[in-house]
Amino acid sequence: MKLLNFKIITLTLYLIIGILTGHFIEGAFNELSLITAALLIIYIIGIYFTKQQFQQPIWTGLMLLITMSSIGALSLKLHEQYRFKNHYTNHIDIDSIVTIQLRIKKTLKSGHYNDKYEIDILKADDVSVSGKSLLNISRNDSIHSLKVDDILILKTQFKDLKAPLNPSQFNYKDYLNKKHIYHQLFTTQNSFFKLDSTKHTLFGYAASIREKININLNRFQFNLDEIAIINALLLGQRQDVSKEIYNSYVHAGVIHILAVSGLHIGIILMLLDYLLKPLEYIKYGKFIKAILLVLILWSFAIVAGLSASVVRAVTMFTAVAIAMNLRRPTNIFNTLAISMFILLLCKPTFLFDVGFQLSYLAVFAIVVIQPMLYNLYQPRFKLDNLFWNIFTVTLAAQLGVIPISLYYFHQFPGLFFISNLVIIPFLGLILGFGILIIILALINLLPQVLASFYGKIISSMNSFVHWISQQEDFLFQNISFNSIQVLFSYLFIATSIILIKNKTYKNIISILIIVLIFQGYLIFDSHNSTNNTLIIFHKSRFSILGISQNNQLKLYHNLPEIASEKLITNYRVGHNIDIIEPNTLRNVYVFNEKKLLMVDSLGIYIVKTFNADFVLLRNSPKINLARLIDSLSPEIIISDGSNFKSYQERWAKTCDTKKIPFHQTDAKGAFIYTY
Repeated sequence: MKLLNFKIITLTLYLIIGILTGHFIEGAFNELSLITAALLIIYIIGIYFTKQQFQQPIWTGLMLLITMSSIGALSLKLHEQYRFKNHYTNHIDIDSIVTIQLRIKKTLKSGHYNDKYEIDILKADDVSVSGKSLLNISRNDSIHSLKVDDILILKTQFKDLKAPLNPSQFNYKDYLNKKHIYHQLFTTQNSFFKLDSTKHTLFGYAASIREKININLNRFQFNLDEIAIINALLLGQRQDVSKEIYNSYVHAGVIHILAVSGLHIGIILMLLDYLLKPLEYIKYGKFIKAILLVLILWSFAIVAGLSASVVRAVTMFTAVAIAMNLRRPTNIFNTLAISMFILLLCKPTFLFDVGFQLSYLAVFAIVVIQPMLYNLYQPRFKLDNLFWNIFTVTLAAQLGVIPISLYYFHQFPGLFFISNLVIIPFLGLILGFGILIIILALINLLPQVLASFYGKIISSMNSFVHWISQQEDFLFQNISFNSIQVLFSYLFIATSIILIKNKTYKNIISILIIVLIFQGYLIFDSHNSTNNTLIIFHKSRFSILGISQNNQLKLYHNLPEIASEKLITNYRVGHNIDIIEPNTLRNVYVFNEKKLLMVDSLGIYIVKTFNADFVLLRNSPKINLARLIDSLSPEIIISDGSNFKSYQERWAKTCDTKKIPFHQTDAKGAFIYTY
C-alpha cells in the first residue's frame, strides 16, 4: 500500500499546507470563515452524490485539498488570541498605566536583571479580560520567587516586546507571538500586592507536586547540578540547568536528553508495559491495561507541566499504547500522522515550534532510514546487536534532523554518536531508577546510600558529556545554512531513500535533476550576493560599522575584542561571510559615491568643503545639530548605541523640526544601506 493512500496522512499534509498558507495571510478572518464554511458544504454535498460511484472523481481529491487547507488556515486564525472579544488589548489603552490582576502560569529561566514568569491576565482596570503576557520582576528587589497560581495586583504599563536590533539575531518577539504573548510587564518586589487565593489550576497542582518532590529530594545532599538534571530528565523543568551544563549537552549532541520528549516517553511506556503485563491474564485485562497506560502517561505529562514537547510525545505514544494493547492493525506512519493531526488541529502554532519539527523529523527518519542502516551489518551477539541498534537509530535520527538543525543552530556535533552510544543504553535505567528515587523520597523511605549512588550516576553523566563537549576539533560551528538549502537537502535525502529501495533509471534521473538544480541555485546565490552593504550595528556604549562586499566584511569598531562578539557572529553566519577584516574607526567613509561623516565626542567636522550624505553621531558629541544640518545638508542623521538617551531625544526633535530622517539604532535597530 502506498504511503499517501493512507487517508489520515493525506489529511495531515493538507492541514499543514493550510496552516502555512494562513501564516502568510494577514487578516481576512471573516472572509476565510465564510470560504471554509462554503467549501465544507460543497464537499459534503459532492461526497453524498458520488458515494455510490465505484471510483471517486478527481475533483473530490482536489476539493478535499482545498477544504482541508482552508480549515488549517482558519484554525491558525482562530487561535490568534488578540481576536478574542475579551482579550485585554480590546479593552484598554496599551500606552496608559492600568491596574492589572494576573495569575502566575509558568516560571521561566531568570535573566541577568529580572525574574521572569509567564502570566494570565485576569482583570484590567476592574474589567474581566483574558490573554497571556510576560512578567519581569527586578532581581535586585526579589526576596523570593513567586509560585504558579499566585495572584498579583499591580499598577503598570504594557510594554511592547523588543524586536532584534541587529540583522540575523534570534527574533524573540516573533517566538513569543507564536505563543500568543504580545506584551510584557515590568515591576519590582515592592510594587505589587499578592492576593490570597484557594483556587488552583492544573498547572498549579502540577507545580505543587514538583515543589514537594524537590523539597524531599533536597534532604538527601544532591548538589545543584544533580537536582537540576533530575528536574529536567523526570519533571520536564530545565530552567534551573546552568548555562555551562546546558552548553555541554548542546555541544555533545545530546541536548534532547534534557527535554522530556518522545525518547523519554517511549522508555517510560516500555517500563510501564512490562510492569502492567500481569493484567493481560485477567478478563478485559488488555483494555484495562491500555486505559491505565494512557492515564499514567497523561498524569506524567501534567506533572511535567504540559510543555509542548511533553504534550506531543504523550499524544504520539497514547496512540501507540492503544494500538499496542487492543491489537488493532496499525501502521507507524498512521500513528504519527494521527498524533500530528490532533496536535495541529488543537494548536496549529506547534507547526512553527522547533522542537515539534525536530521530533517528527527524527521519528520519521528512524522509521524509514534505520532499518536500511541496520541491514548493512548482521550482529552475532546480544551486546553488539544492542550497540549497533542504538548506533543506527542515532545515525538515522541525525540524518533526519541535520538540515533543519544547521538552519536553526548553525552547528554540528561530530561526536554525537559516541555520546548517544554511551548515554542512551543507560537512559532507561536512569529514568526508571529516578522514578523509584522520587517515589521513595515522597514516602520518606529513601536510603541516603541509594540517593548518593543515583547522584553519582547523574554527576558521571554530566562529566562525560562535558568531556565530549571539550573536543572542539569535532564541533563544527557557525555553519551558514538557509531555508532553500534545507528544502534541497530533504529532497535529496528523500530521493536517495527512494533510489536505494527502488533502483530505477527514473529515480537516478530524479536525484541528478535535484543535484543540478541545487548547484544552479548555489551559483545564482553567489552572484546575487555581490551587492554591497553598509551596516551600522547597535551595540550599547560602543560603535561598530561594517561594509560587506563579496562575502567579505570590513569592520570599523572600538570594541576591545571583536572576534567573539555575538552580533558579528550572527551576521557572519546569516549572510555567509567568509572573511572579516577588523579596522579602527575613522571619521570619513566613501562608498558608491556616497559619503558618511562620523562625528564623535570631540564634535569636530569640516564645514563648506565637505558635504555628507550620511552623518553618524557617536559618543554623545556636544554639537548644535541644527547648524550641522544647515551646513552639510545630509540625507539622514544616524545615532548609534554609544550616545546618551537624553542627547538622542534632543536630536530626534531637531531632526523632526528640520524634516530630516533620524535613525536611532536602539529604537529602530541597525542602519542598513545596500548599494
